[in-house]
Amino acid sequence: MIDLCGRRYALPARKTVVFCVDGCAPEYLDQALADGLMPRLAGSLAGGGLYVRGRGQIPSFTNPNNVSIATGQPARVHGISGNYYLDAASGHEVPMNDPRFLRVPTLFEKMEQAGVRTLCITAKDKLRALLGACREGGPRPISLSAEKAHEQAIPEHGIASITAAVGRESPSIYDWDISHYAMEMGLALHERVSATLLYVSLTDYVQHKEPPRGPMSDRFHARFDALYGAYLDAGFVCGITADHGMNDKTAPDGSPNVRYLEDALREAGVPGFRVLLPITDPYVVHHGALGSYATVYVDAAQGGALERAAAVLARIPGVELVLPREDAARRFALPDDRIGDLVVLGDRSTVLGKSAAYHDLSAVQRGLRSHGGLHEAEVPILVSHPLRPDEQARLLGASTTAAGGGARGRESALSNADVFDLVLNRLSTAAA
Repeated sequence: MIDLCGRRYALPARKTVVFCVDGCAPEYLDQALADGLMPRLAGSLAGGGLYVRGRGQIPSFTNPNNVSIATGQPARVHGISGNYYLDAASGHEVPMNDPRFLRVPTLFEKMEQAGVRTLCITAKDKLRALLGACREGGPRPISLSAEKAHEQAIPEHGIASITAAVGRESPSIYDWDISHYAMEMGLALHERVSATLLYVSLTDYVQHKEPPRGPMSDRFHARFDALYGAYLDAGFVCGITADHGMNDKTAPDGSPNVRYLEDALREAGVPGFRVLLPITDPYVVHHGALGSYATVYVDAAQGGALERAAAVLARIPGVELVLPREDAARRFALPDDRIGDLVVLGDRSTVLGKSAAYHDLSAVQRGLRSHGGLHEAEVPILVSHPLRPDEQARLLGASTTAAGGGARGRESALSNADVFDLVLNRLSTAAA
């Protein structure tokens, strides 16, 4: 057993992988299963596998949720409050991609210390350093990205070319197939590096561009299922979750349904403010830096400015919630030193921007789909093999049998931070 921030994890008894399907609202899997696009996943569930709906972390963005999955902890503990944050010392907005922002080790580092070889593969290169972090010394997790696979190698294991090991060149980060390439990397490399614990994090380009049953979405899920089956055939126990869901964020005319917070505050005469959008990352084709969560910093020297700013923002149509720093940190388990004086959340159909002049919307002029708020925090949580009967009863109720399939998609108290606990600690003896 290893201890990580008070949670204990068994060493993997067999090869184990967790997939983070970026942007996967449960509706994507529900529809794909109903349409017969995912027969291998359906077979796992019919055989007693688990599928429930749980919660992700707020903000419902990539970095904080992936790190919660990797640490089993909320952002208040691990420190990653968004994709971007405001560095108070420098006054600059910086991406939270560097391991120096982590406040605790990851499960992968702890497993390496215990002698378990881990392999982390992310579609988006921005997560690679966080997943491969080594805060406490010792062996480092192997961490690769599909986005930069053509530049990477693992010479200590005799792998001079990742793309040669996979057997094809890596697609563009804006290709529907880039997530599957990350999965293929895991299949091609795990035996060569003797890895028994894998984490594969996908990208949400498809989910940003299409709802369930879109033609690209259908291809995505069918290919995911085929590769999921390949992992099962290779002897893996598989866990599946998501970092966040996805919702349509368009106005009636099809344009992005945006509320520009800086413009509203400036028009109201509020002094000394700064709006930060923690969704910001290099992948502007996905979302144009528009999400349903923002933080606002207000100059404390401007008497009454904080209260005025909160009142102005709360009156904006489509703004669902405006919380002071302390309330937001407490409600969403956020690090209070890495968020603004105010936290602002948009409703299901609204995204938040800085100003009309700031954003380039050329890549998202029609059909914007995005995330960040409360309505994108529901995520699927699946395990390919049956849990122990006591765990099954605890999660689903004593009347639910392991093989009955009646629990598919049921709401639960689980979060995506629990998925490694499920696959390492809660499986039935036969499954483990």
